[in-house]
Formats: sequence, structure tokens, C-alpha cells
Amino acid sequence: MPHTMARMGDVLAGFHAAWEFESDSVLIRFERGIRTPKLFQALGERRIPLDAIAAVTVTPGRRGTVVLRAEPRPGADPLMEAAAGQLKETSDPYRLVLPAERETLAEYYADELRSLLAPADAGPAERYLVQPPEAPQQFKAYDGKASFDGRSVHFRWFWTGASSAKWKAGDQSFAVSDIGGVEWRSPEVFEGHLRLLHRDPATGRPAQADQDPAAVVFGLGYGPVHESLPFAASVLAAVRAAGPGVPKPEASVPRRDPADIADRIRHLGELHEAGLVTDEEFSVKKAELLAEL
Repeated sequence: MPHTMARMGDVLAGFHAAWEFESDSVLIRFERGIRTPKLFQALGERRIPLDAIAAVTVTPGRRGTVVLRAEPRPGADPLMEAAAGQLKETSDPYRLVLPAERETLAEYYADELRSLLAPADAGPAERYLVQPPEAPQQFKAYDGKASFDGRSVHFRWFWTGASSAKWKAGDQSFAVSDIGGVEWRSPEVFEGHLRLLHRDPATGRPAQADQDPAAVVFGLGYGPVHESLPFAASVLAAVRAAGPGVPKPEASVPRRDPADIADRIRHLGELHEAGLVTDEEFSVKKAELLAEL
């Protein structure tokens, strides 16, 4: 008879999250309290199949706590793949922090989980086993607004933040079939940005994200981890699901708000007067904007 959890549906509640143990998965429900990390609040809940877990550990935590952690299997979770090791411990969705007096209980559940995991030599997962956050999604970065509808990623630049290179390139739309990957950099570790990588690796790109029309940049407070990381994971999962050689979806261009066009033309004139765009660039871009009315 296969080994099963002692009581399917058992719940182990810790600080900021509770784990519900099921026959083939662990359902993690995150709290929405004011002290809960914002990433957890954004995720809400996640179901982690046991096949997506490589190992389980119990270690001492800080200030009289103990930590139960599930080690995600490489390649199984798009969120952790996008994070690429940049998350702080306090924002790690695979950690459950408990009072130290519950260490025995934590060890019990850790043993139960270990008995159900795949062999240690199972290797990386061939496909994502953990579901990504659902689209549509959007977040505001420093230089633009990023949105994803499940088929295409759209970048709409902000006049106050976008570089002249991005402004000259105009708002961008990228079909999933043209995207080869996602590069996410946490503002807590690096200069934050989310960059879309072209499916053709030979395609060149600017070295700096603030000059790349295929990237949005953010610092702390602009496109923070709790919005930009789930966004990156969703795009990454869609790219993996699309696979190579998928036909491009037909692009639908929504009609622009006339007031928005007027604001863009006014700002274009300011850039022209400041010498940031040439006469020719001004004329071409203005014509493009008027054509969208």
C-alpha cells in the first residue's frame, strides 16, 4: 500500500502562510496581513505538486522560530526559475516559518513529505509542474506600464521615465511566439528590470535595459517584486508552452483615446524643442500618432 499523509487535508499554520497537505500536492495559502511580504499577498495561494519538490528540510530560524522548507525541483516552477535565486529568505514562497516549539510537528510533516517525493536523482523537470499566476496581468515600472494578456506582452512608455531611445521606438508589442525567454532582475539585488529575450539568440539588443525597447526598468517602489515577478513567471510559462515554430497570433490594435494622443503629441513637441528628437523624427512620430486616431 502506498504511503500517504497521516490525514489528508491536515493544515500546518505558520507565520504569513499555512500549508495544507493533500495526497499529491501541498496547497500553500498566504496571509494578506499588513506584515505579510507583498509577494505572498500577490500570490494568494499556490498548489505545489509533490513531483515539483526535490527535498524537504527543517532548520532553526531566527528569534525562536523553526523553518520548514520545500526545495523546488529545478525547472518545475516558472516563478522560481524567473527569480533565479534573487529572492530574499523572507520572500521565499517555499519557506514556512513556525514557532520553535512546533519543531517536532514540522519534522513529522517533513518526514511524511519525504516519503512521497520522487527519487533524488530524478533530475530537472521537463516541463513546468507548478501553475503560473493567471493572465491578464500588468504592473507599472519606472519607465512604462507592462501588460500581458496571455498571447502578447505590451509595453507602454511613460513620458516622465522612458529614455529617448524608447520614446523614439514607440510603444511595443511582443507576441509570445517571438519571445525566447525572460530576464528578471530584482531591484533588491540589482538595478531592477524585466527584459524580453528574442527567440533568435543572434538578435542584438542594447546592453542597458533603460535603452532597450524590449525591457522595462524599475527600482524599489517602481514595479516591485510582488508585481513584476509573477508577471515574469506568467510570460515564461507561456513561452515554454508555445514551444518552437508556433504561428504568430494576429495582432489586434485597439483604438487610441484622442486625449492620450494629444498628450503624446504635446510631449513630443517638448522633446523636439529640447533637442532630444530631430525635425525628421518629430514629423514621422507625429504622423504615426495622428494615424492612430
